Amino acid sequence: MISRYIENANFEDTGFSYTLSLISGKHKMVILYCLMEYQPVRFNELKRYLKNISDKTLSSNLKELEQDRLIIRKEYPQIPPKVEYRLSERGKSLMKVLDKLCVWGEQNRD
Repeated sequence: MISRYIENANFEDTGFSYTLSLISGKHKMVILYCLMEYQPVRFNELKRYLKNISDKTLSSNLKELEQDRLIIRKEYPQIPPKVEYRLSERGKSLMKVLDKLCVWGEQNRD
């Protein structure tokens, strides 16, 4: 199956490349897993879970995941502001794929 991606003259046009573009970066997969385990999750809860991430980086990652329709941001009209994040249906379907990566890692870890 991978060979058809390698044979493709334009790797950027493959589904494999598209999927990688959605989860690329240091924190996106961890954010998705956190939402899978604990949703809905607020910004500060995510920050505590990820530990060494700046507000700007977390905010940027969340915006990208929302633009890619992998997560849903819900803002409550109250003071102080309350915002929660959860996986969209599209995000949940991606988690099935990421879970297989985890299984492989567990089976092949030295």
